[in-house]
Amino acid sequence: MATPDRTDRQSRKFLGLLSLPERRFVADALRAETVGGVLLLVAAVTALIWANTPGLAESYKTVKNFHIGPAALGLDLSIQHWAADGLLAIFFFVAGIELKRELVAGDLRDPKAAALPVIAALCGMAAPALVYALVNTLGNGSMDGWAVPTATDIAFALAVLAVIGTSLPSALRAFLLTLAVVDDLFAIIIIAVFFTERIDFLALGGAFVGLVLFWFLLRRGVRGWYVYVPLALVIWGLMYNSGVHATIAGVAMGLMLRCHTREGEQHSPGEHIEHLVRPISAGLAVPLFALFSAGVPLSDEAIAAVFTRPETLGVVLGLVVGKAVGIFGGTWLAARFTKAELNEDLAWPDVLAVASLAGIGFTVSLLIGELAFADDPVLTDEIKAAVLIGSLIAAVIACVLLKLRNRRYRALTEAEERDEDQDGIPDIYEEHNPAYHLRMARIYEERAAEHRRKAEAAAGASNGADRPA
Repeated sequence: MATPDRTDRQSRKFLGLLSLPERRFVADALRAETVGGVLLLVAAVTALIWANTPGLAESYKTVKNFHIGPAALGLDLSIQHWAADGLLAIFFFVAGIELKRELVAGDLRDPKAAALPVIAALCGMAAPALVYALVNTLGNGSMDGWAVPTATDIAFALAVLAVIGTSLPSALRAFLLTLAVVDDLFAIIIIAVFFTERIDFLALGGAFVGLVLFWFLLRRGVRGWYVYVPLALVIWGLMYNSGVHATIAGVAMGLMLRCHTREGEQHSPGEHIEHLVRPISAGLAVPLFALFSAGVPLSDEAIAAVFTRPETLGVVLGLVVGKAVGIFGGTWLAARFTKAELNEDLAWPDVLAVASLAGIGFTVSLLIGELAFADDPVLTDEIKAAVLIGSLIAAVIACVLLKLRNRRYRALTEAEERDEDQDGIPDIYEEHNPAYHLRMARIYEERAAEHRRKAEAAAGASNGADRPA
């Protein structure tokens, strides 16, 4: 019987070494998210400067409230509305693909491996909601914003890591990514269930028919963007007019894509499309949404209101305290009751640091804030300011905790990436693994024999050509 390799032993541990394919997928996904996160950060800062600079603030309002679109189709929307309902549908389309991949090919396909991050994500959403509810119950505030602090913005979190220059081992990055994926799923459910006030069943039925056609074409193997993009736009328009938030259409289409590979495929269709669309989502859709949503007045009075009004204080405390306590507490309790062992290279303060980093709730929190207080523009701006301030405080706390362990993280990251034999496989996946060495040795022998046969055949052909007739 072959000796189990290090990844098999580590897979029974929490935050253990990822499998090599999963590690490569996480690295590729987070690389795109990091670039997008930096653009998101730039867009948010630009929006704040634009909205708070005398002489420019009025132009910001004019641009974001400018209406464009066919009124006959019910799509005469403001620029801000197009960004929230239109561009974010692309973001949620990618989120749907990520969720599908995690369920069929990633860590969530194994219930035992999925238990810890899923429980952590659920607790990381429940605790902020409870903190918000407690603050607003004691302060006689509105309960409408309970869902605002439940979201995690992984792109913004990764941008913070990039700015402060902190290395994170792949296991911690994968944990953060899984948290965000599960977080996005429940955010979608919250938006669909709690922020749908009216339903046009005719439009909803049309959207459903469009989704069935989308699924049928995928199953028949029909290819071509010129087929799917127009159909997706029709589905989105019908979903918007149905009263259900239009981003749900993006999620539904993302979940329909096949995310497992078949024989002869290097990547599944879902992974291929995600690779194409993710840069559009992270580099264009989300930054533009931030540009037209994050520009809120930050006067002394507005900042003071964030810490005195129960709705805004509930958002800040939900992001800063609720997220950290929920994710860390849920993870610790789940590990205790499932008897999962924490990777010996890491410590529980590392989990607390990642939990604090998850308190950055930028994109989806802003969207939910707009939906929750749509009838009160002043409170909407105050809630957005609370999201910005809460996310900033969470980022600062996480940065301090991560910096304390950065030397250790850097050493772990270097060990994960070391490839002294230059075979394209990190050495950590080859250590203490005789079965792996034997398998790779056989592969190398077969390749060398194939090269020798080709060289001999080429030499024979050359000699034959040079021999006189």
